[in-house]
Amino acid sequence: MEAFKLFNIGLRFLLELCILGIFGYWGFKTGSNVFMKFLLGIGSPILFAVVWGTFLAPKSSLRLDEPWLFLLELVVFGLTCWALYSTGKVDLTVAFGGIYIFNKILMVIWRQ
Repeated sequence: MEAFKLFNIGLRFLLELCILGIFGYWGFKTGSNVFMKFLLGIGSPILFAVVWGTFLAPKSSLRLDEPWLFLLELVVFGLTCWALYSTGKVDLTVAFGGIYIFNKILMVIWRQ
């Protein structure tokens, strides 16, 4: 059982890395000119990393308490799904959202 719990934590880390990639992809696809493509493609992953590191990271000194932690996490993953969907990647959006939901359910059950 411990191996599954460790796998679930690793999956969570991979989901967080995917968020960086998805926001970067969205930014480069969404920008109207070269400047905006680079601004959104580089700026949005940096903004996510700052928000996550400040309010959601397990060892952050400003980590939010429940239920705000869950709500901000839901907003971040929801925005990620929206960003991926807006680029036309519907199948990937469903897969990413489904994996997140499965991972979150296991994290709640196992109190991770």
